[in-house]
Amino acid sequence: MWYLSISETAITLNGTNHLAILVGGGPAPGINSVIGAATIRACLAGVKVLGIRDGFERLMQGDTSQVVPLTIEAVSRIHFRGGSHIGIARANPTLDPRSLDRAIAALEELGVSQLITIGGDDTAFSAMRLEQHSRGRLRVAHVPKTIDNDLDLPPQVDSFGFQTARHYGAEIVKNLMVDAKTTSRWYFVITMGRKAGHLALGIGKAAGATVTLIGEEFTPPIRLKTLVDTLAGAIIKRLSEGRRDGVAVIAEGVALDLAAEDVAGLLAVEHDEYDHIRLAEVNTGDLVKNRVQQRLRTLGIRPTIVAKNIGYELRSADPIPYDMEYTRDLGYCAAKFLLAGGNAAMISLQGGHFVPVPFADMIDSQTGRTRIRLCDISSTRYAIARRYMIRLRRDDFDQPETLARLAATAGLSPDEFRREFEYLIDTEPPPLVVGQLGEEPTTART
Repeated sequence: MWYLSISETAITLNGTNHLAILVGGGPAPGINSVIGAATIRACLAGVKVLGIRDGFERLMQGDTSQVVPLTIEAVSRIHFRGGSHIGIARANPTLDPRSLDRAIAALEELGVSQLITIGGDDTAFSAMRLEQHSRGRLRVAHVPKTIDNDLDLPPQVDSFGFQTARHYGAEIVKNLMVDAKTTSRWYFVITMGRKAGHLALGIGKAAGATVTLIGEEFTPPIRLKTLVDTLAGAIIKRLSEGRRDGVAVIAEGVALDLAAEDVAGLLAVEHDEYDHIRLAEVNTGDLVKNRVQQRLRTLGIRPTIVAKNIGYELRSADPIPYDMEYTRDLGYCAAKFLLAGGNAAMISLQGGHFVPVPFADMIDSQTGRTRIRLCDISSTRYAIARRYMIRLRRDDFDQPETLARLAATAGLSPDEFRREFEYLIDTEPPPLVVGQLGEEPTTART
Protein backbone atom coordinates (compact mmCIF):
# COMPACT_ATOMS: atom_id res chain seq x y z
CA MET A 1 0.00 0.00 0.00
CA TRP A 2 1.28 3.48 -0.90
CA TYR A 3 1.27 5.76 2.13
CA LEU A 4 1.60 9.49 1.53
CA SER A 5 4.74 9.81 3.55
CA ILE A 6 7.26 10.52 0.80
CA SER A 7 8.77 13.99 0.78
CA GLU A 8 6.52 16.61 -0.73
CA THR A 9 9.44 18.02 -2.67
CA ALA A 10 8.10 17.97 -6.20
CA ILE A 11 10.02 16.08 -8.86
CA THR A 12 11.09 18.14 -11.86
CA LEU A 13 11.11 16.67 -15.37
CA ASN A 14 12.81 18.36 -18.30
CA GLY A 15 13.14 21.56 -16.31
CA THR A 16 9.37 21.94 -15.91
CA ASN A 17 7.12 21.23 -12.99
CA HIS A 18 3.60 22.40 -13.69
CA LEU A 19 0.61 20.20 -12.87
CA ALA A 20 -2.40 20.16 -15.20
CA ILE A 21 -5.93 18.91 -14.59
CA LEU A 22 -8.48 17.89 -17.22
CA VAL A 23 -11.90 16.25 -17.17
CA GLY A 24 -13.20 13.75 -19.73
CA GLY A 25 -16.44 11.86 -20.35
CA GLY A 26 -19.72 13.04 -18.87
CA PRO A 27 -20.34 15.15 -15.77
CA ALA A 28 -20.60 13.64 -12.29
CA PRO A 29 -21.20 15.36 -8.94
CA GLY A 30 -17.90 16.02 -7.21
CA ILE A 31 -15.68 16.98 -10.14
CA ASN A 32 -15.11 20.44 -8.73
CA SER A 33 -14.18 18.98 -5.34
CA VAL A 34 -11.39 16.98 -6.99
CA ILE A 35 -10.19 20.02 -8.93
CA GLY A 36 -10.26 22.21 -5.83
CA ALA A 37 -8.52 19.80 -3.48
CA ALA A 38 -5.81 18.86 -6.00
CA THR A 39 -5.15 22.51 -6.81
CA ILE A 40 -4.84 23.53 -3.18
CA ARG A 41 -2.48 20.63 -2.37
CA ALA A 42 -0.24 21.38 -5.35
CA CYS A 43 -0.21 25.14 -4.81
CA LEU A 44 0.81 24.65 -1.19
CA ALA A 45 3.78 22.67 -2.50
CA GLY A 46 4.76 25.59 -4.74
CA VAL A 47 3.61 23.93 -7.97
CA LYS A 48 1.79 25.93 -10.62
CA VAL A 49 -1.57 24.36 -11.57
CA LEU A 50 -3.26 24.68 -14.95
CA GLY A 51 -6.82 23.77 -15.82
CA ILE A 52 -7.14 22.30 -19.33
CA ARG A 53 -10.57 23.29 -20.61
CA ASP A 54 -12.78 20.72 -22.32
CA GLY A 55 -10.78 17.59 -21.71
CA PHE A 56 -8.53 16.33 -24.51
CA GLU A 57 -10.48 18.17 -27.20
CA ARG A 58 -7.99 20.96 -27.87
CA LEU A 59 -4.84 19.32 -26.55
CA MET A 60 -5.06 16.58 -29.19
CA GLN A 61 -5.07 19.35 -31.81
CA GLY A 62 -2.00 20.96 -30.28
CA ASP A 63 -4.07 23.94 -29.10
CA THR A 64 -2.96 25.47 -25.78
CA SER A 65 -5.15 28.57 -25.97
CA GLN A 66 -7.90 27.30 -23.66
CA VAL A 67 -5.91 26.84 -20.49
CA VAL A 68 -6.69 28.62 -17.23
CA PRO A 69 -4.43 29.06 -14.19
CA LEU A 70 -5.94 27.48 -11.07
CA THR A 71 -5.25 29.15 -7.76
CA ILE A 72 -6.30 28.52 -4.18
CA GLU A 73 -8.45 31.64 -4.22
CA ALA A 74 -10.19 30.57 -7.43
CA VAL A 75 -11.06 27.03 -6.30
CA SER A 76 -11.49 27.23 -2.53
CA ARG A 77 -15.32 27.13 -2.70
CA ILE A 78 -16.06 25.30 -5.94
CA HIS A 79 -16.49 21.96 -4.13
CA PHE A 80 -20.07 22.91 -3.25
CA ARG A 81 -21.16 23.01 -6.88
CA GLY A 82 -21.91 20.46 -9.57
CA GLY A 83 -20.64 20.58 -13.13
CA SER A 84 -17.01 21.18 -14.02
CA HIS A 85 -15.12 24.39 -13.38
CA ILE A 86 -12.93 23.64 -16.42
CA GLY A 87 -15.52 22.09 -18.71
CA ILE A 88 -15.59 18.56 -20.06
CA ALA A 89 -15.49 16.68 -23.37
CA ARG A 90 -15.54 13.12 -24.72
CA ALA A 91 -12.69 13.73 -27.18
CA ASN A 92 -10.60 10.59 -27.69
CA PRO A 93 -6.86 11.08 -28.33
CA THR A 94 -6.21 7.33 -28.67
CA LEU A 95 -7.75 7.04 -32.14
CA ASP A 96 -4.61 8.41 -33.80
CA PRO A 97 -1.00 8.33 -32.50
CA ARG A 98 -0.59 11.83 -33.92
CA SER A 99 -3.28 13.07 -31.55
CA LEU A 100 -1.30 11.65 -28.65
CA ASP A 101 1.86 13.29 -30.00
CA ARG A 102 0.13 16.67 -30.27
CA ALA A 103 -1.34 16.37 -26.78
CA ILE A 104 2.02 15.56 -25.24
CA ALA A 105 3.73 18.36 -27.19
CA ALA A 106 1.06 20.82 -26.07
CA LEU A 107 1.52 19.84 -22.43
CA GLU A 108 5.30 20.19 -22.76
CA GLU A 109 4.81 23.62 -24.32
CA LEU A 110 2.82 24.55 -21.20
CA GLY A 111 5.60 23.28 -18.94
CA VAL A 112 3.44 20.43 -17.66
CA SER A 113 5.16 17.32 -16.36
CA GLN A 114 2.29 16.03 -14.19
CA LEU A 115 -1.32 15.44 -15.24
CA ILE A 116 -4.45 14.56 -13.30
CA THR A 117 -7.27 13.19 -15.43
CA ILE A 118 -10.78 12.94 -14.04
CA GLY A 119 -13.17 10.59 -15.79
CA GLY A 120 -14.64 7.14 -16.33
CA ASP A 121 -13.31 4.04 -18.05
CA ASP A 122 -12.77 5.75 -21.41
CA THR A 123 -10.84 8.66 -19.91
CA ALA A 124 -8.84 6.19 -17.82
CA PHE A 125 -7.87 4.35 -21.02
CA SER A 126 -6.86 7.64 -22.67
CA ALA A 127 -4.81 8.58 -19.60
CA MET A 128 -3.03 5.25 -19.70
CA ARG A 129 -2.23 5.53 -23.41
CA LEU A 130 -1.06 9.13 -23.02
CA GLU A 131 1.31 8.16 -20.22
CA GLN A 132 2.69 5.24 -22.23
CA HIS A 133 3.11 7.37 -25.34
CA SER A 134 5.01 10.06 -23.42
CA ARG A 135 7.83 7.60 -22.63
CA GLY A 136 8.59 9.12 -19.26
CA ARG A 137 8.03 12.76 -20.15
CA LEU A 138 4.67 12.89 -18.39
CA ARG A 139 3.46 11.40 -15.12
CA VAL A 140 -0.28 10.74 -14.91
CA ALA A 141 -2.80 9.99 -12.15
CA HIS A 142 -6.43 9.22 -12.92
CA VAL A 143 -9.34 9.94 -10.58
CA PRO A 144 -12.32 7.58 -11.23
CA LYS A 145 -15.56 9.42 -11.97
CA THR A 146 -18.86 8.02 -13.17
CA ILE A 147 -22.41 7.94 -11.89
CA ASP A 148 -22.64 4.51 -13.55
CA ASN A 149 -20.35 3.15 -10.78
CA ASP A 150 -18.89 0.67 -13.27
CA LEU A 151 -15.15 1.24 -12.92
CA ASP A 152 -13.21 -1.83 -11.81
CA LEU A 153 -12.84 -0.90 -8.15
CA PRO A 154 -13.33 -3.25 -5.18
CA PRO A 155 -17.02 -4.03 -4.52
CA GLN A 156 -17.21 -1.76 -1.47
CA VAL A 157 -15.68 1.24 -3.28
CA ASP A 158 -17.97 3.51 -5.29
CA SER A 159 -16.84 5.74 -8.11
CA PHE A 160 -17.43 9.31 -7.12
CA GLY A 161 -20.71 10.92 -8.11
CA PHE A 162 -22.66 7.67 -7.83
CA GLN A 163 -24.02 8.32 -4.35
CA THR A 164 -25.18 11.83 -5.25
CA ALA A 165 -26.81 10.63 -8.47
CA ARG A 166 -28.56 7.84 -6.59
CA HIS A 167 -29.72 10.29 -3.93
CA TYR A 168 -31.38 12.66 -6.39
CA GLY A 169 -32.59 9.81 -8.58
CA ALA A 170 -34.35 8.25 -5.60
CA GLU A 171 -35.97 11.61 -4.86
CA ILE A 172 -37.30 11.81 -8.43
CA VAL A 173 -38.62 8.24 -8.31
CA LYS A 174 -40.19 8.88 -4.91
CA ASN A 175 -42.15 11.79 -6.39
CA LEU A 176 -43.14 9.72 -9.42
CA MET A 177 -44.40 6.98 -7.11
CA VAL A 178 -46.69 9.48 -5.42
CA ASP A 179 -47.88 10.78 -8.79
CA ALA A 180 -48.41 7.22 -10.04
CA LYS A 181 -50.61 6.34 -7.07
CA THR A 182 -52.50 9.62 -7.31
CA THR A 183 -53.25 9.23 -11.02
CA SER A 184 -53.44 5.40 -11.23
CA ARG A 185 -50.68 5.15 -13.83
CA TRP A 186 -47.33 3.47 -14.36
CA TYR A 187 -43.99 5.14 -14.98
CA PHE A 188 -41.16 3.45 -16.84
CA VAL A 189 -38.05 5.29 -15.66
CA ILE A 190 -34.94 4.81 -17.81
CA THR A 191 -31.74 5.57 -15.90
CA MET A 192 -28.17 6.01 -17.05
CA GLY A 193 -25.97 2.93 -16.95
CA ARG A 194 -24.46 1.98 -20.29
CA LYS A 195 -22.87 -1.31 -19.29
CA ALA A 196 -23.85 -1.86 -15.66
CA GLY A 197 -27.06 -1.51 -13.68
CA HIS A 198 -25.65 -0.06 -10.44
CA LEU A 199 -27.47 3.26 -10.72
CA ALA A 200 -30.82 1.74 -11.68
CA LEU A 201 -30.58 -0.83 -8.90
CA GLY A 202 -29.42 1.75 -6.37
CA ILE A 203 -32.26 4.14 -7.21
CA GLY A 204 -34.93 1.47 -7.46
CA LYS A 205 -33.99 -0.24 -4.23
CA ALA A 206 -33.57 2.96 -2.22
CA ALA A 207 -36.88 4.40 -3.41
CA GLY A 208 -38.76 1.10 -3.19
CA ALA A 209 -39.73 1.13 -6.86
CA THR A 210 -42.22 -1.53 -7.90
CA VAL A 211 -39.70 -3.33 -10.10
CA THR A 212 -36.15 -2.69 -11.32
CA LEU A 213 -34.63 -4.27 -14.42
CA ILE A 214 -30.89 -4.36 -15.10
CA GLY A 215 -28.98 -5.99 -17.92
CA GLU A 216 -27.02 -8.28 -15.61
CA GLU A 217 -30.10 -10.34 -14.76
CA PHE A 218 -30.59 -11.40 -18.37
CA THR A 219 -28.44 -13.55 -20.65
CA PRO A 220 -27.66 -11.69 -23.89
CA PRO A 221 -29.08 -11.43 -26.41
CA ILE A 222 -32.20 -10.32 -24.55
CA ARG A 223 -35.40 -11.00 -26.42
CA LEU A 224 -37.66 -7.97 -26.37
CA LYS A 225 -40.59 -10.29 -25.58
CA THR A 226 -38.88 -11.34 -22.34
CA LEU A 227 -38.41 -7.73 -21.27
CA VAL A 228 -41.98 -6.86 -22.25
CA ASP A 229 -43.51 -9.90 -20.51
CA THR A 230 -41.50 -9.23 -17.34
CA LEU A 231 -43.02 -5.75 -17.12
CA ALA A 232 -46.46 -6.88 -18.23
CA GLY A 233 -46.35 -9.61 -15.60
CA ALA A 234 -45.49 -7.05 -12.92
CA ILE A 235 -48.43 -4.87 -13.98
CA ILE A 236 -50.79 -7.87 -13.94
CA LYS A 237 -49.57 -8.96 -10.51
CA ARG A 238 -49.93 -5.44 -9.14
CA LEU A 239 -53.41 -5.18 -10.63
CA SER A 240 -54.41 -8.53 -9.12
CA GLU A 241 -53.61 -7.00 -5.72
CA GLY A 242 -55.88 -4.03 -6.39
CA ARG A 243 -53.26 -1.50 -7.51
CA ARG A 244 -53.28 0.18 -10.93
CA ASP A 245 -50.10 2.13 -10.32
CA GLY A 246 -46.41 1.42 -10.22
CA VAL A 247 -42.92 2.57 -11.15
CA ALA A 248 -40.44 0.43 -13.06
CA VAL A 249 -36.78 1.51 -13.10
CA ILE A 250 -34.86 0.22 -16.13
CA ALA A 251 -31.13 0.58 -16.81
CA GLU A 252 -30.58 2.17 -20.22
CA GLY A 253 -27.90 -0.35 -21.13
CA VAL A 254 -30.53 -3.09 -21.42
CA ALA A 255 -31.18 -1.72 -24.92
CA LEU A 256 -27.64 -2.64 -25.99
CA ASP A 257 -28.23 -6.32 -25.21
CA LEU A 258 -31.57 -6.65 -27.02
CA ALA A 259 -31.60 -9.21 -29.82
CA ALA A 260 -30.78 -7.57 -33.16
CA GLU A 261 -33.87 -8.99 -34.87
CA ASP A 262 -36.09 -7.35 -32.24
CA VAL A 263 -34.67 -3.85 -32.56
CA ALA A 264 -33.79 -3.57 -36.25
CA GLY A 265 -33.02 0.09 -36.93
CA LEU A 266 -33.39 1.11 -33.30
CA LEU A 267 -29.66 1.35 -32.59
CA ALA A 268 -28.75 3.06 -35.88
CA VAL A 269 -28.00 6.29 -34.06
CA GLU A 270 -25.00 8.53 -33.54
CA HIS A 271 -21.92 7.20 -31.75
CA ASP A 272 -19.58 9.20 -29.51
CA GLU A 273 -15.80 9.61 -29.79
CA TYR A 274 -15.26 6.24 -28.11
CA ASP A 275 -17.66 4.53 -30.55
CA HIS A 276 -20.39 4.13 -27.94
CA ILE A 277 -24.02 4.50 -28.99
CA ARG A 278 -25.47 7.73 -27.64
CA LEU A 279 -28.08 5.98 -25.53
CA ALA A 280 -29.89 9.23 -24.83
CA GLU A 281 -30.96 9.12 -28.48
CA VAL A 282 -32.39 5.59 -28.17
CA ASN A 283 -36.06 5.75 -27.20
CA THR A 284 -35.87 2.67 -24.99
CA GLY A 285 -38.64 3.93 -22.73
CA ASP A 286 -41.09 4.59 -25.55
CA LEU A 287 -40.24 1.32 -27.30
CA VAL A 288 -40.84 -0.75 -24.17
CA LYS A 289 -43.89 1.28 -23.16
CA ASN A 290 -45.56 0.78 -26.54
CA ARG A 291 -44.81 -2.94 -26.63
CA VAL A 292 -46.06 -3.49 -23.07
CA GLN A 293 -49.27 -1.60 -23.82
CA GLN A 294 -49.78 -3.71 -26.95
CA ARG A 295 -49.16 -6.90 -24.98
CA LEU A 296 -51.63 -5.98 -22.26
CA ARG A 297 -54.29 -4.80 -24.70
CA THR A 298 -54.46 -8.35 -26.08
CA LEU A 299 -55.45 -9.36 -22.54
CA GLY A 300 -58.02 -6.59 -22.17
CA ILE A 301 -55.85 -4.49 -19.86
CA ARG A 302 -55.29 -0.86 -20.77
CA PRO A 303 -52.90 0.80 -18.32
CA THR A 304 -51.66 4.35 -18.64
CA ILE A 305 -47.87 4.21 -18.92
CA VAL A 306 -45.49 7.17 -19.08
CA ALA A 307 -41.86 6.73 -20.12
CA LYS A 308 -39.33 9.07 -18.53
CA ASN A 309 -35.54 9.27 -18.86
CA ILE A 310 -33.50 10.52 -15.92
CA GLY A 311 -29.77 11.06 -16.03
CA TYR A 312 -28.96 14.56 -17.15
CA GLU A 313 -30.89 15.76 -14.08
CA LEU A 314 -28.46 13.84 -11.87
CA ARG A 315 -24.96 14.13 -13.25
CA SER A 316 -24.38 17.86 -12.71
CA ALA A 317 -26.18 18.08 -9.37
CA ASP A 318 -24.44 19.66 -6.40
CA PRO A 319 -22.67 16.81 -4.57
CA ILE A 320 -24.09 15.54 -1.31
CA PRO A 321 -21.70 15.70 1.69
CA TYR A 322 -20.57 12.10 1.12
CA ASP A 323 -19.28 12.90 -2.36
CA MET A 324 -17.89 16.27 -1.29
CA GLU A 325 -15.70 14.65 1.35
CA TYR A 326 -14.84 11.63 -0.81
CA THR A 327 -13.78 13.70 -3.80
CA ARG A 328 -11.73 16.14 -1.76
CA ASP A 329 -9.81 13.14 -0.43
CA LEU A 330 -9.34 11.82 -3.98
CA GLY A 331 -8.13 15.19 -5.26
CA TYR A 332 -5.69 15.57 -2.40
CA CYS A 333 -4.33 12.06 -2.92
CA ALA A 334 -4.01 12.52 -6.69
CA ALA A 335 -1.92 15.67 -6.30
CA LYS A 336 0.26 14.34 -3.52
CA PHE A 337 0.79 11.04 -5.35
CA LEU A 338 2.23 12.93 -8.31
CA LEU A 339 4.21 15.33 -6.12
CA ALA A 340 5.79 12.32 -4.43
CA GLY A 341 6.89 10.90 -7.78
CA GLY A 342 3.95 8.55 -8.36
CA ASN A 343 2.82 7.70 -11.88
CA ALA A 344 0.48 5.61 -14.03
CA ALA A 345 -2.20 4.77 -11.50
CA MET A 346 -5.86 5.26 -10.73
CA ILE A 347 -6.47 6.91 -7.36
CA SER A 348 -8.65 5.04 -4.88
CA LEU A 349 -9.54 5.09 -1.21
CA GLN A 350 -10.11 1.64 0.28
CA GLY A 351 -11.09 1.25 3.91
CA GLY A 352 -10.04 4.83 4.56
CA HIS A 353 -6.57 4.32 3.08
CA PHE A 354 -5.09 5.61 -0.16
CA VAL A 355 -4.47 2.78 -2.63
CA PRO A 356 -3.10 3.52 -6.11
CA VAL A 357 -4.32 1.04 -8.72
CA PRO A 358 -1.67 0.66 -11.46
CA PHE A 359 -2.97 1.30 -14.97
CA ALA A 360 -1.68 -2.11 -16.04
CA ASP A 361 -3.99 -3.79 -13.50
CA MET A 362 -7.07 -2.08 -14.97
CA ILE A 363 -6.86 -3.63 -18.43
CA ASP A 364 -9.01 -6.53 -19.59
CA SER A 365 -6.61 -8.93 -21.29
CA GLN A 366 -9.28 -10.01 -23.80
CA THR A 367 -10.52 -6.61 -24.91
CA GLY A 368 -7.43 -4.48 -24.26
CA ARG A 369 -9.77 -1.91 -22.68
CA THR A 370 -10.32 -0.95 -19.07
CA ARG A 371 -12.35 -3.54 -17.17
CA ILE A 372 -15.96 -2.85 -16.23
CA ARG A 373 -17.54 -3.72 -12.89
CA LEU A 374 -21.01 -5.21 -13.29
CA CYS A 375 -23.71 -5.70 -10.67
CA ASP A 376 -23.23 -8.94 -8.76
CA ILE A 377 -26.61 -10.64 -9.05
CA SER A 378 -25.44 -13.38 -6.66
CA SER A 379 -24.97 -10.83 -3.87
CA THR A 380 -27.17 -10.39 -0.81
CA ARG A 381 -27.76 -6.80 -1.89
CA TYR A 382 -29.32 -7.88 -5.17
CA ALA A 383 -31.15 -10.77 -3.51
CA ILE A 384 -32.92 -8.41 -1.13
CA ALA A 385 -33.76 -6.03 -3.97
CA ARG A 386 -35.47 -8.89 -5.83
CA ARG A 387 -37.47 -9.90 -2.74
CA TYR A 388 -39.04 -6.46 -2.55
CA MET A 389 -39.98 -6.23 -6.24
CA ILE A 390 -43.48 -6.92 -7.53
CA ARG A 391 -42.86 -9.36 -10.37
CA LEU A 392 -43.92 -12.86 -11.29
CA ARG A 393 -42.16 -15.46 -9.16
CA ARG A 394 -41.99 -19.22 -8.96
CA ASP A 395 -44.36 -19.38 -5.99
CA ASP A 396 -47.01 -17.47 -8.00
CA PHE A 397 -47.26 -20.54 -10.22
CA ASP A 398 -46.90 -23.04 -7.37
CA GLN A 399 -49.86 -21.67 -5.39
CA PRO A 400 -53.19 -22.48 -7.12
CA GLU A 401 -55.08 -19.57 -5.52
CA THR A 402 -52.46 -17.05 -6.55
CA LEU A 403 -52.25 -18.47 -10.07
CA ALA A 404 -56.05 -18.35 -10.41
CA ARG A 405 -56.13 -14.71 -9.30
CA LEU A 406 -53.39 -13.70 -11.75
CA ALA A 407 -55.07 -15.60 -14.59
CA ALA A 408 -58.43 -13.99 -13.88
CA THR A 409 -56.83 -10.53 -13.90
CA ALA A 410 -55.41 -11.28 -17.35
CA GLY A 411 -58.66 -12.80 -18.61
CA LEU A 412 -57.01 -16.20 -19.03
CA SER A 413 -57.44 -19.65 -17.58
CA PRO A 414 -54.70 -20.80 -15.19
CA ASP A 415 -53.27 -23.10 -17.86
CA GLU A 416 -53.28 -20.29 -20.43
CA PHE A 417 -51.59 -17.90 -18.00
CA ARG A 418 -48.98 -20.55 -17.25
CA ARG A 419 -48.28 -21.03 -20.98
CA GLU A 420 -47.98 -17.27 -21.53
CA PHE A 421 -45.79 -16.28 -18.57
CA GLU A 422 -44.30 -19.22 -16.68
CA TYR A 423 -41.15 -19.21 -18.83
CA LEU A 424 -40.09 -16.02 -17.04
CA ILE A 425 -39.23 -17.94 -13.88
CA ASP A 426 -36.74 -20.20 -15.68
CA THR A 427 -33.98 -17.75 -14.83
CA GLU A 428 -35.26 -16.79 -11.38
CA PRO A 429 -32.45 -17.19 -8.83
CA PRO A 430 -32.94 -19.69 -6.00
CA PRO A 431 -34.27 -18.53 -2.60
CA LEU A 432 -32.16 -16.25 -0.43
CA VAL A 433 -30.23 -18.22 2.19
CA VAL A 434 -29.04 -16.36 5.29
CA GLY A 435 -26.82 -18.35 7.67
CA GLN A 436 -27.22 -18.45 11.40
CA LEU A 437 -24.78 -16.80 13.82
CA GLY A 438 -21.57 -18.81 13.91
CA GLU A 439 -22.16 -20.57 10.60
CA GLU A 440 -19.90 -20.15 7.64
CA PRO A 441 -21.26 -17.37 5.37
CA THR A 442 -22.97 -18.58 2.23
CA THR A 443 -23.42 -16.94 -1.13
CA ALA A 444 -26.70 -15.05 -0.92
CA ARG A 445 -29.21 -15.57 -3.65
CA THR A 446 -32.86 -14.79 -4.29
